Amino acid sequence: MDSVGTWISVLPPLVAIALALLLRQVIPALFAGVWLGAWAINGFTLAGLWKALLDSFQKYILNAVADADNAAVILFSLMIGGTVGIISRNGGMQGVVNRIVVWADSARRACLATATMGLAVFFDDYANTLVVGNTMRPVTDSMRISRAKLAYIVDSTAAPVACIAFVTTWIGYEVGLIGESISYLEDLDSEAYLLFLQTIPYSFYPILAIAFVFMVASSGRDFGPMLKSETRALVHGNEDSTHLNSSLAADCEPIEAVQDKPQRAVNAAVPILVLILGVMGGLYVTGKSGLEVADPGLKDIIGAADSYKALMWGSLLGMVTAVFLTLIQRIMSLEQVVNAWYQGMRAMLYAMIILILAWALGGITDQLKTADFLVSILGETLPVQLVPLLVFVIAAFTAFATGSSWGSMGILVPLVIPLTWAVMKASGHSGPEDMHLLYSSIASVLAGSVWGDHCSPISDTTILSSMASGCDHIEHVRTQLPYALLVGIVSLGAGSIPVAFGMPWWIGLLIGAGLLYGVLKLVGQTTAHPAG
Repeated sequence: MDSVGTWISVLPPLVAIALALLLRQVIPALFAGVWLGAWAINGFTLAGLWKALLDSFQKYILNAVADADNAAVILFSLMIGGTVGIISRNGGMQGVVNRIVVWADSARRACLATATMGLAVFFDDYANTLVVGNTMRPVTDSMRISRAKLAYIVDSTAAPVACIAFVTTWIGYEVGLIGESISYLEDLDSEAYLLFLQTIPYSFYPILAIAFVFMVASSGRDFGPMLKSETRALVHGNEDSTHLNSSLAADCEPIEAVQDKPQRAVNAAVPILVLILGVMGGLYVTGKSGLEVADPGLKDIIGAADSYKALMWGSLLGMVTAVFLTLIQRIMSLEQVVNAWYQGMRAMLYAMIILILAWALGGITDQLKTADFLVSILGETLPVQLVPLLVFVIAAFTAFATGSSWGSMGILVPLVIPLTWAVMKASGHSGPEDMHLLYSSIASVLAGSVWGDHCSPISDTTILSSMASGCDHIEHVRTQLPYALLVGIVSLGAGSIPVAFGMPWWIGLLIGAGLLYGVLKLVGQTTAHPAG
């Protein structure tokens, strides 16, 4: 394989990115990258091209699916999706929503209730968007809050929350990408899920985006196009402007609660609590059984845990709990429960296809030694402290142009983790005190992907936020963009860049939050909503 460790090794991920930007379709782009990489491995001949096509599916994609850890991630993700389907159908999710809505008796409280509901429905961004938008629209309309403001709050508490919460439909995908990437690094001993948890404090954009939503909601201040939209809604009210047609509408219909049945919040809260406790308990049990020390500390136990096993245990227990609660209260029959479980699980299939192709592309780039080649070029010229910034920008641009944060992560994570680790080693920054560079780089892929997805007019969650909120889509994009740009700039300037040079992450978050509050106070203006 003459292509190993040469410039040709960079072509598969580059072609995947280029085609994703050109076609605005991630799956064909990823498959093309896998095919090209297999062709490079087989030799650039006509016979090699044909064999590469067959190997792409029969060898590289099969290997991605057959890996035990990868299969665990797929099963966990599907089980989480199924659980979301059940608690949506049994009225549990609507019960949580009903509890929060009661409190929203003024414009300011309505905005805060919407944001709080976005945190409460943390386990899936699609469910979050559809449930919160559709439920709160009559409430915010009655308070003369603009549909654009509702869409912004809904959008900013969907993906930013789902991508950093401990257990969500996103976590299996993110952990799967991280686990596949670190499996090729022999000198990096870490569990994928635990590594993901360590990156959360460095996810400055999602965290600050959520914080800024609450600042805007609690202060009643706005600026730019959002202020004009709020003023217009206050004077003229809201007109139903849901005229957006999207193919997502068919695939992402909200799962309605069963009619004429009680909508109890406990039916959602208990399964999710069991899910979280199941994962935590699984980490403890598997970690303790893997240690021979007589009295190990909690840090040692968690460090030795089998995160894949814990995630599977937790997802199974959460799903079983949801089924038990539904059947014992006779909310649905067993057949209806299975249908709801399948409906929720089906929403995860598209993401799982992307994930499998991303794993296959990761295997290709490892075989071609893509990271080694990039390090040979950049290792001594690229300051390792600038890697998180560079990664954020590339991920943001890719997600903005494709409208897919998952696609952007799927393409970049398998490349970024080996590259960052190799650059750290080449520059002598691979000690325990330098691990923040790796955490920050991984977080920058996730955060940059969410930022690009958040700003993109062709993003799925952006479109769904407009649909669920009854907001003109272009109006939603136009009013949200200045807020997202502000948070993105502050996230980089106060968080990613100084933290990469050694500043503690918590100081970056405090400075970032302070800057956002200061800007909102300085340029934001309030509108005099009635009763609030």
